[in-house]
Amino acid sequence: MENKNYLKNFFLHLHTVNTHRFLVMMMCFRCGMIRQGLLHDLSKYSPIEFIPSVRYFQGNRSPISYEKDLFGYSPCWLHHKGRNKHHWEYWVDRTASGIEIISLKMPYRYMLESVIDRISASKVYGKKNYTQSSPYDFFVKSKEYSVINETTRKQIEENLYYLKQHGEKQALRHYRQLYKEHKNDR
Repeated sequence: MENKNYLKNFFLHLHTVNTHRFLVMMMCFRCGMIRQGLLHDLSKYSPIEFIPSVRYFQGNRSPISYEKDLFGYSPCWLHHKGRNKHHWEYWVDRTASGIEIISLKMPYRYMLESVIDRISASKVYGKKNYTQSSPYDFFVKSKEYSVINETTRKQIEENLYYLKQHGEKQALRHYRQLYKEHKNDR
């Protein structure tokens, strides 16, 4: 049910976005991904994303998910995924013939940002229920419904599993090493 207390939702959503961005930024910085940390999810402040997110704010999940439940799609999401390379959906296209849909392999730095994004989102929406396995569990549960590139899917799953097995501190050190190794990958 749509929460019509828009002023309250405005500040709650702003806090949610700021908290999410701050967590992503700090984790990206620890991995050496300074530019990505600074630029992460800036489109969330654009009117096409921010206004519907205030309208459909619930606090325990993305407003985009609620908008999709209501209408079957989300203009907010279409805008967001088209501007943020850390979403695998950004990398889905049609072939030149237009007949086949393909999912391209994400460049390594965006795949790592996607992993960090999932960790942060799990913390922000899961609140006290967050565990180091939360991002992995959510990804595994949703992967069968996605057309993600197989290599990218494996990389995300392996990195989230690493977090689940070793904890955040060790995982971020591991991600930093991976980022150094793949810094020039396209």
